[in-house]
Amino acid sequence: MGLAKTEIFTDKQNEIALFAKAFGHPARVSILQYLFKIDSCVCRDIEDEIGLAQPTISQHLKELKQLGLIKGNVEGTSVCYCINEEKWAAMKSLMSEFLNQDSTNNPSCC
Repeated sequence: MGLAKTEIFTDKQNEIALFAKAFGHPARVSILQYLFKIDSCVCRDIEDEIGLAQPTISQHLKELKQLGLIKGNVEGTSVCYCINEEKWAAMKSLMSEFLNQDSTNNPSCC
């Protein structure tokens, strides 16, 4: 398998691709929706709500945390997660700019 060659793309293009990855699996989408729905930190309820095994949920939480879309706090022997509001707002702004670029295109093309 070849290298991704991410260095040939702009920082903004790489950031958009990373955020898009967050939505690339329905489990991550479901986790984000659940965190928004409960509007508080959650420690153990995610497995019951999502219906996947704990190691699978942990892997998806790890990816979302690495992207900065969620944050986690250690409470006792578990980690409690919630939406990182600041990063979520930055992601929304960047993705909106990307997704709305068609509004400036020439409507007579092809």
